[in-house]
Amino acid sequence: MNGFGTKTDETLREMVQHGNDRYPFKYYLEDIWDFDFHRIDWHWHREMEMVYVKKGAAICRVGTDQMEIPEGGGLFINSGILHRFEAQGSAIIPNIVFSPALLASENSLLYEKYIRPVVDCATAFKVFRADVPWESEALRLLREVFALQAASDVRELATVRHLMELWQTLYEHLDLSETARDSQGPDLRQARLRIMMQFIHDNYARELTLEDIASSASVGKSSALNIFQSCIHLSPVAYLIQYRLSQAARFLCSTRETVTAIAGKVGFSNPGYFCRKFRQSYRMTPSEYRIKRS
Repeated sequence: MNGFGTKTDETLREMVQHGNDRYPFKYYLEDIWDFDFHRIDWHWHREMEMVYVKKGAAICRVGTDQMEIPEGGGLFINSGILHRFEAQGSAIIPNIVFSPALLASENSLLYEKYIRPVVDCATAFKVFRADVPWESEALRLLREVFALQAASDVRELATVRHLMELWQTLYEHLDLSETARDSQGPDLRQARLRIMMQFIHDNYARELTLEDIASSASVGKSSALNIFQSCIHLSPVAYLIQYRLSQAARFLCSTRETVTAIAGKVGFSNPGYFCRKFRQSYRMTPSEYRIKRS
């Protein structure tokens, strides 16, 4: 998981490598409140993600679903699922991102019998609640994994042992009867959404129309509107403006270019309009933001 400045490929998949080929596992400790807009924006990765809310409450958007996870709760996000996190106050979320190949090689019996059914199942995510016995056990194992990351001796071996127990808990309790391939509707919408979002990321600096955005995914304008609204509750143009502003914020921090130059650089032809939209979103002027972040 990461947030502001996340690097993605042409489908919004994170290009960040979580861990390495020898040990595809990474632990993060983050406060959602520290990110711009108090959110870790839309992204996906082939690895699994497991999150625990140590303090506060995290608002999670996974595909078209939204849920608030209270302190002490957790979340499993399956491979390839578009997701976002936000908060209304400090929300400290230790989390792990790992490849299921860490637990067994892809050509092994263990992978085919126990790993692949979870990876391929139609369950995009699972919220862990402390008052459900098996979910409480999953949370306990997750906390054990987090605690191990501060250790130096045999940390990797113990981590994998706990992850295997955690995986067995998922395998025994998730509904594995339907695979993601059996429900193409949501998957197709998400695929098209990722294509259109990445088209915006690649072309935000030039003039873009709704038709341009829709054409990138070979859909009509009404379909593009429907996909954006149903999946992320924003219109394509609203998402374009939001993304332009996030890039402007990045340039304000990383360059000494004038506000007018940055406005043009991110696709705003009118500097006054840019400053108004920036202030609406960030609750401060571009110049104030630059001073605060310097």
